[in-house]
Amino acid sequence: MVSVIQQQQIDELNISPKECIEWVKQGFLMKDYAQMPAKLSVHPQGEDFMTSMPCLLPKHNGKKYFGLKLVSRVEGQMPTLKSDITLYNAETGQLLAVMDGDWITAMRTGAVAALAARTFQRSGVDTYSMIGLGNIARAVALCLIADNSDRHITIRLMRYKNQAEQFIERFKDYSNVTFDIIDDTTVFLSEADVVISCVTVATELLFPDNSLYKKGVTVIPVHVRGFQNCDLFFDKVFGDDTGQIQKFKYFNQFHEYDEIHHVLQGKNPGRTSDEERILSYNYGIALHDIVFASKIYEKAQSSSLNFEYKKQTKKIWV
Repeated sequence: MVSVIQQQQIDELNISPKECIEWVKQGFLMKDYAQMPAKLSVHPQGEDFMTSMPCLLPKHNGKKYFGLKLVSRVEGQMPTLKSDITLYNAETGQLLAVMDGDWITAMRTGAVAALAARTFQRSGVDTYSMIGLGNIARAVALCLIADNSDRHITIRLMRYKNQAEQFIERFKDYSNVTFDIIDDTTVFLSEADVVISCVTVATELLFPDNSLYKKGVTVIPVHVRGFQNCDLFFDKVFGDDTGQIQKFKYFNQFHEYDEIHHVLQGKNPGRTSDEERILSYNYGIALHDIVFASKIYEKAQSSSLNFEYKKQTKKIWV
């Protein structure tokens, strides 16, 4: 039987943000043994696109999966940006599942950002500064709060329209986090220890004054936009996949570069000083989508979920 796993079924599995962080870490640790061809995009009309992201996972716990994520942005579809995932048994070729990929995209992105913060932040940090407060930012906050469940943290929010207030309302029931709203961009950046940007569109530099980036800061541009000035003077840059990052304009001018999974494997020490400015680029890799899909498929097989197909017709908020 081919399982059809929609958002409703994923919700019923009650997957925790902590599980999401563990899953992205597992994905990074198996990266050297996975096959992940480059993304391939077609453009049916105008600004619309359909991008395929394949990945073959290494055999794990006696199972071997192949998956394909298709991300589409088509004007008029609801939601405009949509993703679907097909999962296969890589040893038999059997199609195992077709599943909604929107929640997976949001939560694996948020989990990677939280893991990058944990990996690269200087010692003693308990405050995180966030700009761009949409759905992906909510996923990041969910994972940050879960990853710091044993202590209290502060999240500073750069004000934009009424998004900061909506953000705080979303997380009002979490006891280990305090939110501050910042109105001034200079104050926001100059006092930041960890900057997490979820700004989706940035045609110019978000913070062009290099002097505002204090020593020891970690910058995580989730959508890899708006921080290209940092490429040229930050001490270290880490990425999720060199094949994608090396296309960046200033890649050959990075002071020092490596992939994050080498740090997680212990092959690279990562941060070696509380004075270092570190930039973490995570462009998004199919490896994590397919790891999540395989985990969700296995959870679904052991549950009593109803696999009736229900078409998703609205944006999913995490």
